[in-house]
Amino acid sequence: MTRRLRIAGGVIALLLAAAVAVTAIAFPSVAATTCPGCYGLERLQPGVYAEPGLPPDRRRHVAEVVAQADQRVRDFFGGRESAPDILVCLSDDCYRRIGGGRERGIAVLNRSVMLSPRGVDPVIASHELAHVELHARLGGEEVPQWFDEGLAVLVSGDPRYLAPAGDRCLAEPRASLPVTLAEWLRAASKDARVYAEAACQVSRSGRDDWPGLR
Repeated sequence: MTRRLRIAGGVIALLLAAAVAVTAIAFPSVAATTCPGCYGLERLQPGVYAEPGLPPDRRRHVAEVVAQADQRVRDFFGGRESAPDILVCLSDDCYRRIGGGRERGIAVLNRSVMLSPRGVDPVIASHELAHVELHARLGGEEVPQWFDEGLAVLVSGDPRYLAPAGDRCLAEPRASLPVTLAEWLRAASKDARVYAEAACQVSRSGRDDWPGLR
């Protein structure tokens, strides 16, 4: 019996090791957000990781961007319920290594945030943090992808898709905005104005009707 238990334990350990290896190869972004140090990132402050060897001015810049993005999210939601790790890359090699693509930033499984060299900016950082915060507040409730993205644009105050004051709409929403993530990615790859349309739709719907903020 003891020998059988040892064999079973060994088999389970091998299966777990194989699962970890497969995840690291197939989904490096998931693995990197789970273990930033395993991908060569160093801890700059609690919950914030960046590639090593950054000079002091760039470390300060990362810290300032994270602080400003955090404040935008707190101001909009009236506080924070989420506490995602933030992985910051200042080089393309670093971002590719942790599984990033051509995007400026991305929320990974609505639990962590990765920022590319082009996304180390309060607008991009707060946009991705808004996704995580919204889903933390939804508690498993689903929302259309256009709402998720439109709200993130409002939180970030992205000037590419919002007017500076008043009716902030820069583009009238189309009759049917993308509901699923796959539909959203297809639409956004063809016309980035869909972000402005989604933000307009969310802003005109009224805060009292927004899921996760009621």
